[in-house]
Amino acid sequence: MTIEHGEDAAPASIDDVTVERAAGFAAVPDGYARLWTPHRMAYIQSHHVEESSDECPFCRAPRLTDEQALIVARGELAYVVLNLYPYNSGHVLVCPTRHIGLYDEATEAETAEIAALTQTAMRVLRETMRCDGFNIGMNQGRLAGAGIAEHLHQHIVPRWSADANFMPIIAGTKAMPRLLGDVRDEIAAAWPR
Repeated sequence: MTIEHGEDAAPASIDDVTVERAAGFAAVPDGYARLWTPHRMAYIQSHHVEESSDECPFCRAPRLTDEQALIVARGELAYVVLNLYPYNSGHVLVCPTRHIGLYDEATEAETAEIAALTQTAMRVLRETMRCDGFNIGMNQGRLAGAGIAEHLHQHIVPRWSADANFMPIIAGTKAMPRLLGDVRDEIAAAWPR
């Protein structure tokens, strides 16, 4: 077994464990597979900029083009947008256009449109993504896990029988097989007019 220490660490032997300097490992296979996702840097960096903005991203999105905002469909009172940090490919959010934070603040008309958009999203995702099921839900308030607690949004996450593995649990990494722009284009094209 080899344990890496800092660059200044001297090689040493402790029972069956050999400790070597990390500098000697450059370009040497170490038993780890690397999942290179350089396209994620654009989202990571833009997220940093968004956090510094005082404007709600769900209020800003409808003023952008559908392609810029990753909106796949618009209703009269709500819209469907891809999640910038999806759990799975095709992970969409249904958001009321009006800035409200909790489900019980939505009007009857808003809840009806959110429900209708959710049903349509399920049909379109089943057709385009060929998914086996869905996780659907809302996190109400920051304490409940809402990333953007100030603006109501419902998650619709497509699921497949083989979409989970050890990476999210052990490595804190989720492999995304498709780019967001490609997914947005496919879902938007399949959305009923």
